[in-house]
Amino acid sequence: MGYRVAVVGATGNVGREMMMVLAEREFPIDEIAAVASSRSHGSEVEFGDTGKMLKCQNIEHFDWSGWDIALFAAGSGPAKDYAPKAAAAGCIVIDNSSLYRMDPDVPLIVPEVNPEAIHDYKKRNIIANPNCSTAQLVVALKPLHDAATIKRVIVSTYQSVSGAGGGAMADLREQSGRLLDADSNTSKSGKGQIAYNVVPQIDRFLESGYTFEEQKMRQESQKILHAPEIQISATCVRVPVYISHSASVHIEFTRPMPVYEARELLAAMPGITVLDNPEGGEYPMPWDVAGEDDVFVGRIRQDMSHPNGLVLWIVSDNLRKGAALNSLQIAEELVSRGRLKPKHTSGVTS
Repeated sequence: MGYRVAVVGATGNVGREMMMVLAEREFPIDEIAAVASSRSHGSEVEFGDTGKMLKCQNIEHFDWSGWDIALFAAGSGPAKDYAPKAAAAGCIVIDNSSLYRMDPDVPLIVPEVNPEAIHDYKKRNIIANPNCSTAQLVVALKPLHDAATIKRVIVSTYQSVSGAGGGAMADLREQSGRLLDADSNTSKSGKGQIAYNVVPQIDRFLESGYTFEEQKMRQESQKILHAPEIQISATCVRVPVYISHSASVHIEFTRPMPVYEARELLAAMPGITVLDNPEGGEYPMPWDVAGEDDVFVGRIRQDMSHPNGLVLWIVSDNLRKGAALNSLQIAEELVSRGRLKPKHTSGVTS
């Protein structure tokens, strides 16, 4: 018995990764549809590495009736226009945009952290997937917060260009080739330059001086952890890395958190791999973590500036745990909790 699943934004980085994880994890699918904008109508995408090609259907004319799950990876605009239509037709929407994350009637889920919140989806038939950097952060914070209440978090992210879409990845390739022999001492960075550069802005600036990305990390983490009292300050930076986001995280607890205790708690947390042997040159790096499902944690150490402080280095594949994988894990959680029943079974995969 399988489900009818629609992947919206199927031609983008996250949409293609959704196709990949759906196939890899053998989610029970009876029928799958690749849905995209009108300009991608008729183009083909592969269903994982199965060799099966799907023709993209135009979202403007897509009939949502009879579909069980819609995995949205198309941005806030399409989510605003079409997610309510899918939900009204009885399709459970799992949305990757920022549009619904802070809606009090929409659960914001990381299955390893707050699976119990999934029961609230029936208010709007929509479940929100968090920001990619938020997802990896809260997986690491959860076991530590449960053991010794967290008071404050200072996080600096080093986010890959894949988080900005396929165009940004192409820009990095093109700029790297063009600038390879350039004299960096005599030239200024060009508009939008990411090659050989870092950009301390992701999303728009707010009146507070923080960016919207930084605000999202604070608000979403508080909501997922059910801990509005945790003070969180983020600085989000785009770096010339293709895939995987990294973060330096400084945590203040209500009591001292010994390194050995933190390491044991993190190692026991589902979805985390501890890679923490600095003397042997073993710590998480974006290149090595790309393609992996877990959040990798290393450089675990006491914060010399605070007796109750701890410092972590975390890295995760932003296209997987930060987006596509987490979305599918939400769907799997719905199935395991008996919240998702196939509307009908046709025995046909499209």
